[in-house]
This record gives sequence, structure tokens and C-alpha cells, in this order.
Amino acid sequence: MESFFSRLKVELVYAGTPESEEQTKSEVFEYIEVSYYGVRRHSALGYMGPVEYVSKCT
Repeated sequence: MESFFSRLKVELVYAGTPESEEQTKSEVFEYIEVSYYGVRRHSALGYMGPVEYVSKCT
């Protein structure tokens, strides 16, 4: 969890200031669903992204 929140802060929070609460929610959702889960490589998955790992296993 600490690693996740560290990356979230570095890549999203410190990158700019959102103009509204809705924009913040949208950016956090996009970061988690698209960037973090879809693309980011994880050591537990053999340094593959989750989408790549699932498609390889099926």
C-alpha cells in the first residue's frame, strides 16, 4: 500500500493542482484503472503488466 500511494502522489498529486473535486476523482480513477492496473509492471507478475499477464495465462 505504501508503494502504491507513493507512486500515486509522485505521478498524479505532485504533477498539478486539480480545479475541482470531480476532476480529482476522475484523475484518481483514471490513474488507478488505466495506468496502475492496466500498464504498470509488477514484480509479483514476473514484471508484466496485469493485462499482459492475464492474456498470457488464458
